[in-house]
Amino acid sequence: MTTQQLSHSAYAVVLVNLGTPAAPEVPAIKAYLKQFLSDKRVVDYPDILWQPILQLAILPFRSRKVAKAYQSIWWPEGSPLRVITERQVHALQQQLPIKVCYAMTYGEPAIGNTLQALTEQGVKRIVILPLYPQYSATTTAAVSDQVGDFLRSCRNQPEIRFHKHYHQHPLYRQALAASVQQHWQQHGQADALLLSFHGIPKRFVDLGDPYEAHCFETAAQLAEDLGWPQDKVIVSFQSRVGKEQWLQPYTDQLLQTLPARGIKNLQVLSPAFAADCLETLEELSEENKEIFLHAGGESYQYIAALNDSQPHIDLFATIVQQQLQGW
Repeated sequence: MTTQQLSHSAYAVVLVNLGTPAAPEVPAIKAYLKQFLSDKRVVDYPDILWQPILQLAILPFRSRKVAKAYQSIWWPEGSPLRVITERQVHALQQQLPIKVCYAMTYGEPAIGNTLQALTEQGVKRIVILPLYPQYSATTTAAVSDQVGDFLRSCRNQPEIRFHKHYHQHPLYRQALAASVQQHWQQHGQADALLLSFHGIPKRFVDLGDPYEAHCFETAAQLAEDLGWPQDKVIVSFQSRVGKEQWLQPYTDQLLQTLPARGIKNLQVLSPAFAADCLETLEELSEENKEIFLHAGGESYQYIAALNDSQPHIDLFATIVQQQLQGW
């Protein structure tokens, strides 16, 4: 199919990220967390046990703490995740002849509402691109669930193509390596490179989630692409919640041990995030930096997510073009 044909056809691509509160205030945070933590893909405990804990213990107290964290990283234009996602959409639209928009799994714009609006505009074929390089049922499958909910409501369904993951895509590998190399050109190399991925309960991996394997594949690929020894690219997992065992090593605990192992200068990035957000700008960049320096570290540098960098947008454009083949 030619570019000219595509430009006159009813096609669209929807970039989907996790979501963000509408404002850095307690009511908005509470509404967002309620939706997020009520998703069975995220917390799979029975409602009769989980909902009282969520409603009575977690939301009243965690919402205030999270609101303060969001206030510390909120941009004048709004939530960093939303602003960056909108920039990604704008940049990708410049490279594609089809409509580009975005949705969030939690918060607004909702996936179902976005797909409904597209169908009302006459769009008949839609590419769904979840912005998660490494697949997990807690993230990518949650997107698929909501797409399925929308399709179940349709009498005349649009055709959907869904991109599962892209951590092995050559352009993702190139973009990730280039971001590190660019940082090295400006700041030099550190003693080690820490890749801190968002954690999930270990039980989920035991049940078949490939996320942990995808994270370690990403680390091995990055070491190879950088020409760095594997032992200088360290993997950890952040943002655990509750008492259940999550994927290890835990980022905050690992950071306390690195200076004693001779790693005093550290560079950190989180390849699981397609856009900087609370977990990178506050937890990883600030909170965990304090832990490392307090433990005897001398230098801690956070390497930004790929965000709306040109190599990242080129990756998205290529994935979409590949998905459009044969339509």
